[in-house]
Amino acid sequence: MEKERFSLNNEARIGASKSGNPQPIAVGLDIGTTKIVVMIGRKNEYGKLEILGVGKSESLGVNKGVVNNISQTINSIQRALEEAEENSGFKVKDVVVGIAGQHIRSIQHSDYISRSNPDAVIENEDVNELVNQVHKLAMLPGEEIIHVLPQEYKIDGESEIKEPIGMSGGRFEASFHVVVGQATSIRNVVRCVKSAGLELSGITLEPLASADAVLSQEEKEAGVALIDIGGGTTDLAIFKDGIIRHTAVIPFGGNVITKDIKEGCSIIEKQAELLKVRFGSAWPGENKENEIVSIPGLRGREPKEISLKNLSKIINARVVEIIEHVYAEIKAYGHEEPRKKLIAGIVLTGGGSELKHIKQLVEFITGMDTRIGYPNEHLAGDSDTKLSSPLYATAVGLVMESMRNNSRSAVPFAETIQEIKITEPEVVKNQVFEEQLPTTTAPVEEVKEIKVEPVAQAQPKEEAKKATQNRWFMDRFFTKIKDYIENAE
Repeated sequence: MEKERFSLNNEARIGASKSGNPQPIAVGLDIGTTKIVVMIGRKNEYGKLEILGVGKSESLGVNKGVVNNISQTINSIQRALEEAEENSGFKVKDVVVGIAGQHIRSIQHSDYISRSNPDAVIENEDVNELVNQVHKLAMLPGEEIIHVLPQEYKIDGESEIKEPIGMSGGRFEASFHVVVGQATSIRNVVRCVKSAGLELSGITLEPLASADAVLSQEEKEAGVALIDIGGGTTDLAIFKDGIIRHTAVIPFGGNVITKDIKEGCSIIEKQAELLKVRFGSAWPGENKENEIVSIPGLRGREPKEISLKNLSKIINARVVEIIEHVYAEIKAYGHEEPRKKLIAGIVLTGGGSELKHIKQLVEFITGMDTRIGYPNEHLAGDSDTKLSSPLYATAVGLVMESMRNNSRSAVPFAETIQEIKITEPEVVKNQVFEEQLPTTTAPVEEVKEIKVEPVAQAQPKEEAKKATQNRWFMDRFFTKIKDYIENAE
Protein backbone atom coordinates (compact mmCIF):
# COMPACT_ATOMS: atom_id res chain seq x y z
CA MET A 1 0.00 0.00 0.00
CA GLU A 2 1.45 3.32 -1.03
CA LYS A 3 2.06 5.78 1.79
CA GLU A 4 0.07 8.97 1.72
CA ARG A 5 2.36 11.97 2.16
CA PHE A 6 1.42 15.33 3.60
CA SER A 7 3.26 18.57 2.79
CA LEU A 8 4.60 19.94 6.05
CA ASN A 9 7.10 22.78 6.12
CA ASN A 10 10.19 22.73 8.32
CA GLU A 11 8.97 25.69 10.35
CA ALA A 12 5.92 23.71 11.39
CA ARG A 13 8.16 20.86 12.50
CA ILE A 14 10.48 22.82 14.74
CA GLY A 15 8.30 25.79 15.62
CA ALA A 16 7.51 24.44 19.07
CA SER A 17 11.14 24.34 20.06
CA LYS A 18 11.82 27.90 18.83
CA SER A 19 8.78 29.49 20.44
CA GLY A 20 9.29 31.10 23.81
CA ASN A 21 6.03 29.65 25.12
CA PRO A 22 5.38 26.52 23.03
CA GLN A 23 1.90 25.07 22.81
CA PRO A 24 1.49 21.51 24.12
CA ILE A 25 1.76 18.89 21.39
CA ALA A 26 -1.39 16.75 21.09
CA VAL A 27 -1.67 13.31 19.47
CA GLY A 28 -4.77 11.37 18.41
CA LEU A 29 -4.97 7.71 17.37
CA ASP A 30 -7.92 6.58 15.26
CA ILE A 31 -8.14 2.77 15.14
CA GLY A 32 -10.65 2.10 12.38
CA THR A 33 -11.77 -0.96 10.48
CA THR A 34 -10.15 0.07 7.19
CA LYS A 35 -7.42 2.50 8.32
CA ILE A 36 -5.37 3.51 11.34
CA VAL A 37 -4.40 7.18 11.61
CA VAL A 38 -1.91 8.85 13.95
CA MET A 39 -2.23 12.64 13.91
CA ILE A 40 0.11 15.10 15.68
CA GLY A 41 -0.92 18.74 16.13
CA ARG A 42 -0.98 21.85 18.28
CA LYS A 43 -2.80 25.18 18.46
CA ASN A 44 -1.30 28.08 16.54
CA GLU A 45 -1.35 31.71 17.62
CA TYR A 46 -4.88 32.11 16.19
CA GLY A 47 -6.32 29.19 18.18
CA LYS A 48 -6.59 26.94 15.12
CA LEU A 49 -5.30 23.38 14.91
CA GLU A 50 -1.93 23.15 13.19
CA ILE A 51 -1.22 19.61 11.96
CA LEU A 52 2.48 18.75 12.34
CA GLY A 53 2.39 15.21 11.03
CA VAL A 54 0.04 12.43 9.94
CA GLY A 55 0.63 8.72 9.57
CA LYS A 56 -1.82 6.37 7.90
CA SER A 57 -1.72 2.60 7.49
CA GLU A 58 -4.07 -0.16 6.44
CA SER A 59 -5.96 -1.66 9.37
CA LEU A 60 -5.50 -5.43 9.27
CA GLY A 61 -6.61 -6.63 12.72
CA VAL A 62 -9.91 -4.79 13.27
CA ASN A 63 -13.40 -5.87 12.28
CA LYS A 64 -16.46 -3.65 12.80
CA GLY A 65 -14.48 -1.46 15.19
CA VAL A 66 -13.38 -4.40 17.38
CA VAL A 67 -9.80 -5.71 17.58
CA ASN A 68 -9.75 -9.38 16.53
CA ASN A 69 -6.01 -9.76 15.86
CA ILE A 70 -3.66 -8.21 18.42
CA SER A 71 -0.36 -8.62 16.54
CA GLN A 72 -1.67 -7.28 13.21
CA THR A 73 -3.24 -4.28 14.95
CA ILE A 74 0.03 -3.52 16.78
CA ASN A 75 1.97 -3.66 13.49
CA SER A 76 -0.55 -1.33 11.81
CA ILE A 77 -0.31 1.17 14.69
CA GLN A 78 3.49 1.10 14.56
CA ARG A 79 3.55 1.74 10.79
CA ALA A 80 1.23 4.73 11.13
CA LEU A 81 3.22 5.96 14.15
CA GLU A 82 6.57 5.78 12.32
CA GLU A 83 5.17 7.73 9.37
CA ALA A 84 3.68 10.44 11.61
CA GLU A 85 6.93 10.81 13.56
CA GLU A 86 8.97 10.94 10.35
CA ASN A 87 6.71 13.64 8.86
CA SER A 88 6.63 15.77 12.01
CA GLY A 89 10.07 15.36 13.57
CA PHE A 90 8.44 14.61 16.94
CA LYS A 91 8.65 11.51 19.13
CA VAL A 92 5.20 10.50 20.38
CA LYS A 93 4.83 9.60 24.06
CA ASP A 94 1.08 9.25 24.67
CA VAL A 95 -2.15 9.39 22.67
CA VAL A 96 -5.90 9.80 22.98
CA VAL A 97 -7.47 6.81 21.26
CA GLY A 98 -10.94 6.56 19.75
CA ILE A 99 -13.18 3.59 20.46
CA ALA A 100 -16.23 2.34 18.58
CA GLY A 101 -17.78 -0.99 17.63
CA GLN A 102 -21.08 -2.78 17.87
CA HIS A 103 -20.43 -3.56 21.56
CA ILE A 104 -20.99 0.14 22.44
CA ARG A 105 -24.36 1.09 23.94
CA SER A 106 -25.69 4.08 25.87
CA ILE A 107 -28.16 4.49 28.72
CA GLN A 108 -29.87 7.40 30.47
CA HIS A 109 -29.43 7.59 34.22
CA SER A 110 -30.34 10.04 37.01
CA ASP A 111 -28.57 10.23 40.35
CA TYR A 112 -28.23 12.58 43.32
CA ILE A 113 -26.22 13.37 46.45
CA SER A 114 -27.34 15.00 49.70
CA ARG A 115 -25.06 17.82 50.80
CA SER A 116 -24.35 18.19 54.51
CA ASN A 117 -24.31 22.01 54.34
CA PRO A 118 -27.07 23.30 52.03
CA ASP A 119 -25.90 26.92 52.45
CA ALA A 120 -22.41 26.22 51.08
CA VAL A 121 -21.91 26.88 47.37
CA ILE A 122 -21.60 23.94 44.99
CA GLU A 123 -18.03 23.41 43.80
CA ASN A 124 -16.21 21.11 41.39
CA GLU A 125 -15.73 18.59 44.19
CA ASP A 126 -19.52 18.16 44.46
CA VAL A 127 -19.87 17.61 40.71
CA ASN A 128 -17.00 15.09 40.73
CA GLU A 129 -18.58 13.25 43.66
CA LEU A 130 -21.84 12.93 41.74
CA VAL A 131 -20.06 11.73 38.58
CA ASN A 132 -17.96 9.23 40.55
CA GLN A 133 -21.14 7.87 42.11
CA VAL A 134 -22.50 7.12 38.63
CA HIS A 135 -19.24 5.34 37.76
CA LYS A 136 -20.07 2.83 40.51
CA LEU A 137 -23.24 1.69 38.75
CA ALA A 138 -23.60 -2.06 38.38
CA MET A 139 -23.30 -2.98 34.71
CA LEU A 140 -24.06 -6.21 32.88
CA PRO A 141 -21.36 -8.91 33.22
CA GLY A 142 -18.33 -8.01 31.11
CA GLU A 143 -19.34 -4.37 30.57
CA GLU A 144 -17.48 -1.24 31.59
CA ILE A 145 -18.41 2.46 31.69
CA ILE A 146 -16.52 4.56 29.13
CA HIS A 147 -18.13 8.00 29.55
CA VAL A 148 -20.41 9.64 32.12
CA LEU A 149 -21.72 12.80 30.42
CA PRO A 150 -23.83 15.19 32.55
CA GLN A 151 -26.82 16.61 30.69
CA GLU A 152 -28.87 18.73 33.07
CA TYR A 153 -28.64 19.44 36.79
CA LYS A 154 -31.35 19.89 39.39
CA ILE A 155 -30.93 21.59 42.79
CA ASP A 156 -33.65 21.22 45.43
CA GLY A 157 -36.23 20.51 42.74
CA GLU A 158 -35.23 23.39 40.47
CA SER A 159 -34.51 21.84 37.07
CA GLU A 160 -32.89 22.75 33.73
CA ILE A 161 -29.70 24.04 35.34
CA LYS A 162 -26.70 23.83 32.98
CA GLU A 163 -24.02 25.28 35.28
CA PRO A 164 -24.45 24.43 38.98
CA ILE A 165 -21.09 25.80 40.18
CA GLY A 166 -21.65 28.73 42.58
CA MET A 167 -25.23 27.81 43.45
CA SER A 168 -26.29 26.36 46.82
CA GLY A 169 -28.72 23.66 47.90
CA GLY A 170 -29.11 20.41 49.80
CA ARG A 171 -30.26 17.88 47.18
CA PHE A 172 -27.96 17.98 44.17
CA GLU A 173 -28.99 15.72 41.28
CA ALA A 174 -28.40 15.37 37.56
CA SER A 175 -29.34 13.33 34.51
CA PHE A 176 -26.48 11.57 32.74
CA HIS A 177 -25.78 10.02 29.37
CA VAL A 178 -23.71 6.92 30.17
CA VAL A 179 -21.71 5.21 27.41
CA VAL A 180 -20.95 1.54 28.07
CA GLY A 181 -18.76 -0.98 26.23
CA GLN A 182 -17.41 -4.51 26.56
CA ALA A 183 -14.47 -4.56 28.98
CA THR A 184 -12.63 -7.17 26.89
CA SER A 185 -12.79 -5.03 23.74
CA ILE A 186 -11.59 -1.96 25.65
CA ARG A 187 -8.69 -3.90 27.22
CA ASN A 188 -7.65 -5.22 23.80
CA VAL A 189 -7.42 -1.67 22.45
CA VAL A 190 -5.38 -0.59 25.49
CA ARG A 191 -3.08 -3.62 25.09
CA CYS A 192 -2.45 -2.81 21.42
CA VAL A 193 -1.61 0.84 22.16
CA LYS A 194 0.81 -0.03 24.98
CA SER A 195 2.43 -2.86 23.02
CA ALA A 196 3.10 -0.36 20.23
CA GLY A 197 5.24 1.63 22.69
CA LEU A 198 2.71 4.32 23.59
CA GLU A 199 1.00 5.47 26.76
CA LEU A 200 -2.74 6.08 26.89
CA SER A 201 -3.83 9.55 28.00
CA GLY A 202 -7.54 9.04 27.28
CA ILE A 203 -10.25 7.00 25.55
CA THR A 204 -13.01 8.79 23.64
CA LEU A 205 -16.09 7.52 21.86
CA GLU A 206 -15.42 8.15 18.16
CA PRO A 207 -18.74 9.84 17.29
CA LEU A 208 -18.08 12.36 20.08
CA ALA A 209 -14.63 13.08 18.61
CA SER A 210 -16.11 13.48 15.12
CA ALA A 211 -18.76 15.83 16.51
CA ASP A 212 -16.06 18.08 17.99
CA ALA A 213 -14.39 18.27 14.58
CA VAL A 214 -17.35 18.98 12.28
CA LEU A 215 -20.22 20.46 14.32
CA SER A 216 -20.61 24.09 15.34
CA GLN A 217 -21.95 25.16 18.71
CA GLU A 218 -24.98 26.70 16.99
CA GLU A 219 -25.88 23.33 15.44
CA LYS A 220 -25.56 21.60 18.82
CA GLU A 221 -27.87 24.21 20.35
CA ALA A 222 -30.47 23.96 17.59
CA GLY A 223 -30.45 20.15 17.53
CA VAL A 224 -28.44 18.02 15.11
CA ALA A 225 -27.79 14.35 14.32
CA LEU A 226 -24.22 13.47 13.35
CA ILE A 227 -23.88 10.32 11.22
CA ASP A 228 -20.29 9.07 10.90
CA ILE A 229 -20.15 6.39 8.17
CA GLY A 230 -16.94 4.46 8.70
CA GLY A 231 -15.51 1.31 7.18
CA GLY A 232 -16.99 -1.15 9.68
CA THR A 233 -19.65 0.79 11.61
CA THR A 234 -21.92 3.80 11.30
CA ASP A 235 -21.92 5.95 14.43
CA LEU A 236 -24.70 8.29 15.53
CA ALA A 237 -24.53 11.19 17.98
CA ILE A 238 -27.54 13.48 18.66
CA PHE A 239 -27.14 16.91 20.25
CA LYS A 240 -29.84 19.28 21.51
CA ASP A 241 -29.49 22.49 23.56
CA GLY A 242 -25.73 22.06 23.38
CA ILE A 243 -25.89 18.71 25.21
CA ILE A 244 -25.27 15.16 23.99
CA ARG A 245 -28.63 13.38 24.07
CA HIS A 246 -28.16 10.05 22.36
CA THR A 247 -25.43 7.85 20.86
CA ALA A 248 -25.64 4.61 18.92
CA VAL A 249 -23.43 2.34 16.80
CA ILE A 250 -24.88 0.58 13.74
CA PRO A 251 -22.78 -2.52 12.76
CA PHE A 252 -22.79 -1.64 9.03
CA GLY A 253 -20.39 0.57 7.11
CA GLY A 254 -18.52 1.02 3.86
CA ASN A 255 -17.02 -2.47 3.96
CA VAL A 256 -20.48 -4.03 3.67
CA ILE A 257 -21.13 -1.99 0.51
CA THR A 258 -17.80 -3.18 -0.95
CA LYS A 259 -18.68 -6.78 -0.11
CA ASP A 260 -22.07 -6.43 -1.85
CA ILE A 261 -20.34 -5.11 -5.00
CA LYS A 262 -17.82 -7.95 -4.87
CA GLU A 263 -20.54 -10.61 -4.71
CA GLY A 264 -23.01 -8.87 -7.04
CA CYS A 265 -20.46 -8.29 -9.79
CA SER A 266 -18.33 -11.42 -9.18
CA ILE A 267 -15.07 -9.51 -8.86
CA ILE A 268 -12.30 -9.39 -6.26
CA GLU A 269 -12.52 -7.06 -3.25
CA LYS A 270 -9.81 -4.66 -4.42
CA GLN A 271 -11.64 -4.09 -7.71
CA ALA A 272 -14.94 -3.66 -5.85
CA GLU A 273 -13.45 -0.95 -3.64
CA LEU A 274 -12.05 0.93 -6.66
CA LEU A 275 -15.41 0.68 -8.42
CA LYS A 276 -17.20 2.10 -5.39
CA VAL A 277 -14.80 5.01 -4.96
CA ARG A 278 -14.41 6.01 -8.63
CA PHE A 279 -17.78 5.19 -10.20
CA GLY A 280 -20.14 4.42 -7.32
CA SER A 281 -23.30 6.42 -6.67
CA ALA A 282 -26.03 6.10 -4.07
CA TRP A 283 -28.64 7.34 -6.56
CA PRO A 284 -29.38 4.82 -9.40
CA GLY A 285 -31.46 7.25 -11.46
CA GLU A 286 -28.34 9.19 -12.42
CA ASN A 287 -26.77 6.47 -14.59
CA LYS A 288 -27.92 5.40 -18.04
CA GLU A 289 -28.24 1.80 -19.21
CA ASN A 290 -25.41 2.11 -21.75
CA GLU A 291 -22.80 3.33 -19.27
CA ILE A 292 -20.33 0.45 -18.92
CA VAL A 293 -17.02 0.07 -17.10
CA SER A 294 -14.56 -2.68 -18.05
CA ILE A 295 -12.76 -4.63 -15.31
CA PRO A 296 -9.53 -6.48 -16.24
CA GLY A 297 -9.86 -10.26 -16.12
CA LEU A 298 -7.82 -12.49 -13.82
CA ARG A 299 -4.80 -14.41 -15.18
CA GLY A 300 -5.44 -13.77 -18.88
CA ARG A 301 -9.22 -14.10 -18.71
CA GLU A 302 -11.49 -11.84 -20.71
CA PRO A 303 -12.28 -8.39 -19.20
CA LYS A 304 -15.58 -8.13 -17.38
CA GLU A 305 -18.07 -5.38 -18.32
CA ILE A 306 -20.19 -3.92 -15.52
CA SER A 307 -23.14 -1.59 -15.94
CA LEU A 308 -22.86 1.55 -13.79
CA LYS A 309 -26.63 1.51 -13.34
CA ASN A 310 -26.46 -1.99 -11.82
CA LEU A 311 -23.53 -0.88 -9.68
CA SER A 312 -25.59 2.05 -8.34
CA LYS A 313 -28.53 -0.25 -7.60
CA ILE A 314 -26.29 -2.52 -5.48
CA ILE A 315 -24.88 0.47 -3.57
CA ASN A 316 -28.29 2.09 -3.17
CA ALA A 317 -29.85 -1.02 -1.61
CA ARG A 318 -27.22 -1.23 1.13
CA VAL A 319 -27.04 2.53 1.81
CA VAL A 320 -30.83 2.68 2.18
CA GLU A 321 -30.65 -0.11 4.75
CA ILE A 322 -27.94 1.72 6.73
CA ILE A 323 -29.77 5.05 6.68
CA GLU A 324 -33.05 3.43 7.73
CA HIS A 325 -31.31 1.85 10.74
CA VAL A 326 -29.87 5.22 11.71
CA TYR A 327 -33.19 7.00 11.16
CA ALA A 328 -34.91 4.50 13.46
CA GLU A 329 -32.43 5.51 16.19
CA ILE A 330 -33.10 9.20 15.48
CA LYS A 331 -36.85 8.67 15.73
CA ALA A 332 -36.37 6.79 19.01
CA TYR A 333 -34.98 10.01 20.42
CA GLY A 334 -37.22 12.52 18.62
CA HIS A 335 -40.32 10.30 18.50
CA GLU A 336 -42.13 10.54 15.17
CA GLU A 337 -41.22 14.15 14.41
CA PRO A 338 -37.43 14.45 14.68
CA ARG A 339 -37.44 17.31 12.16
CA LYS A 340 -39.12 19.57 14.72
CA LYS A 341 -36.64 18.73 17.48
CA LEU A 342 -33.48 18.66 15.34
CA ILE A 343 -33.64 22.00 13.54
CA ALA A 344 -30.07 21.73 12.17
CA GLY A 345 -30.93 18.41 10.55
CA ILE A 346 -28.27 15.82 9.76
CA VAL A 347 -24.50 16.12 9.26
CA LEU A 348 -22.74 13.29 7.41
CA THR A 349 -19.04 12.61 7.94
CA GLY A 350 -16.55 9.75 7.73
CA GLY A 351 -15.20 8.06 4.60
CA GLY A 352 -18.65 6.79 3.60
CA SER A 353 -19.98 10.35 3.32
CA GLU A 354 -17.79 10.87 0.23
CA LEU A 355 -20.00 8.47 -1.74
CA LYS A 356 -21.61 10.28 -4.63
CA HIS A 357 -25.19 11.54 -4.09
CA ILE A 358 -25.44 10.12 -0.56
CA LYS A 359 -26.52 13.53 0.74
CA GLN A 360 -29.53 13.58 -1.60
CA LEU A 361 -30.48 10.01 -0.64
CA VAL A 362 -30.39 10.82 3.10
CA GLU A 363 -32.61 13.87 2.54
CA PHE A 364 -35.03 11.76 0.51
CA ILE A 365 -35.32 9.05 3.21
CA THR A 366 -35.44 11.26 6.30
CA GLY A 367 -36.90 14.51 4.98
CA MET A 368 -34.29 16.39 7.04
CA ASP A 369 -31.79 19.00 5.87
CA THR A 370 -28.41 17.35 5.34
CA ARG A 371 -24.87 18.54 4.77
CA ILE A 372 -21.41 16.91 4.57
CA GLY A 373 -19.26 17.63 7.62
CA TYR A 374 -15.66 18.73 6.96
CA PRO A 375 -13.14 19.31 9.78
CA ASN A 376 -11.55 22.32 8.02
CA GLU A 377 -13.31 24.82 10.34
CA HIS A 378 -10.87 23.96 13.14
CA LEU A 379 -7.76 23.55 10.96
CA ALA A 380 -5.16 26.25 10.30
CA GLY A 381 -5.37 27.92 6.92
CA ASP A 382 -2.11 26.42 5.60
CA SER A 383 -3.11 22.82 6.39
CA ASP A 384 -2.90 20.18 3.69
CA THR A 385 -6.15 20.01 1.72
CA LYS A 386 -6.30 16.22 2.17
CA LEU A 387 -6.81 16.72 5.91
CA SER A 388 -10.07 18.58 5.22
CA SER A 389 -11.63 15.33 4.03
CA PRO A 390 -14.41 13.79 6.18
CA LEU A 391 -12.13 10.74 6.26
CA TYR A 392 -10.00 12.48 8.93
CA ALA A 393 -12.82 13.97 11.01
CA THR A 394 -12.40 11.47 13.87
CA ALA A 395 -8.61 11.89 13.98
CA VAL A 396 -8.93 15.70 14.13
CA GLY A 397 -11.46 15.38 16.96
CA LEU A 398 -9.12 13.09 18.90
CA VAL A 399 -6.29 15.63 18.61
CA MET A 400 -8.68 18.31 19.92
CA GLU A 401 -9.54 16.03 22.87
CA SER A 402 -5.83 15.48 23.52
CA MET A 403 -5.35 19.26 23.65
CA ARG A 404 -7.83 19.48 26.51
CA ASN A 405 -5.48 17.30 28.57
CA ASN A 406 -2.93 20.12 28.23
CA SER A 407 -0.10 17.59 28.23
CA ARG A 408 2.99 17.34 26.08
CA SER A 409 2.16 14.18 24.18
CA ALA A 410 5.18 14.44 21.85
CA VAL A 411 8.66 15.96 22.01
CA PRO A 412 11.19 16.86 19.27
CA PHE A 413 13.60 14.05 18.48
CA ALA A 414 16.51 16.29 19.50
CA GLU A 415 15.27 16.26 23.10
CA THR A 416 15.15 12.46 23.20
CA ILE A 417 18.87 12.06 22.44
CA GLN A 418 20.75 11.58 25.68
CA GLU A 419 24.36 12.82 25.82
CA ILE A 420 26.82 10.17 26.95
CA LYS A 421 29.24 11.61 29.52
CA ILE A 422 32.56 9.83 30.23
CA THR A 423 33.43 10.14 33.89
CA GLU A 424 36.35 8.91 36.00
CA PRO A 425 35.64 5.57 37.66
CA GLU A 426 34.81 5.86 41.32
CA VAL A 427 37.20 4.40 43.89
CA VAL A 428 35.75 1.12 45.09
CA LYS A 429 36.18 0.36 48.77
CA ASN A 430 37.48 -2.94 50.01
CA GLN A 431 34.66 -5.43 49.40
CA VAL A 432 35.43 -7.54 52.48
CA PHE A 433 35.45 -4.50 54.71
CA GLU A 434 32.11 -3.24 53.37
CA GLU A 435 30.46 -6.58 54.04
CA GLN A 436 31.54 -6.30 57.70
CA LEU A 437 30.16 -2.76 58.13
CA PRO A 438 26.61 -3.78 59.16
CA THR A 439 27.96 -5.79 62.16
CA THR A 440 29.79 -2.86 63.75
CA THR A 441 28.15 -0.68 66.37
CA ALA A 442 30.30 2.34 65.61
CA PRO A 443 28.62 5.50 64.24
CA VAL A 444 28.75 6.02 60.50
CA GLU A 445 31.09 9.00 60.87
CA GLU A 446 33.64 6.94 62.79
CA VAL A 447 33.45 4.10 60.33
CA LYS A 448 34.20 6.45 57.45
CA GLU A 449 37.51 7.49 59.13
CA ILE A 450 38.81 3.92 59.42
CA LYS A 451 41.64 3.39 56.98
CA VAL A 452 42.05 0.10 55.22
CA GLU A 453 45.61 -1.05 54.63
CA PRO A 454 46.23 -2.22 51.10
CA VAL A 455 46.26 -5.99 50.78
CA ALA A 456 49.36 -7.47 49.19
CA GLN A 457 48.45 -9.08 45.98
CA ALA A 458 49.47 -12.70 45.43
CA GLN A 459 51.96 -13.44 42.68
CA PRO A 460 50.57 -15.04 39.59
CA LYS A 461 51.19 -18.77 39.27
CA GLU A 462 53.65 -18.41 36.41
CA GLU A 463 55.87 -15.95 38.32
CA ALA A 464 55.82 -18.13 41.46
CA LYS A 465 56.81 -21.17 39.42
CA LYS A 466 59.68 -19.28 37.79
CA ALA A 467 60.98 -18.04 41.17
CA THR A 468 60.95 -21.60 42.54
CA GLN A 469 62.97 -22.83 39.57
CA ASN A 470 65.56 -20.05 40.07
CA ARG A 471 66.01 -20.95 43.74
CA TRP A 472 66.45 -24.66 42.88
CA PHE A 473 69.14 -23.84 40.27
CA MET A 474 71.15 -21.61 42.68
CA ASP A 475 70.99 -24.24 45.43
CA ARG A 476 72.44 -26.90 43.10
CA PHE A 477 75.15 -24.50 41.85
CA PHE A 478 76.41 -23.66 45.35
CA THR A 479 76.27 -27.34 46.35
CA LYS A 480 78.58 -28.31 43.43
CA ILE A 481 81.04 -25.49 44.28
CA LYS A 482 81.16 -26.66 47.87
CA ASP A 483 81.84 -30.30 46.81
CA TYR A 484 84.60 -29.20 44.38
CA ILE A 485 86.46 -27.22 47.11
CA GLU A 486 86.25 -30.08 49.59
CA ASN A 487 87.62 -32.60 47.04
CA ALA A 488 90.45 -30.25 46.07
CA GLU A 489 91.61 -30.06 49.64
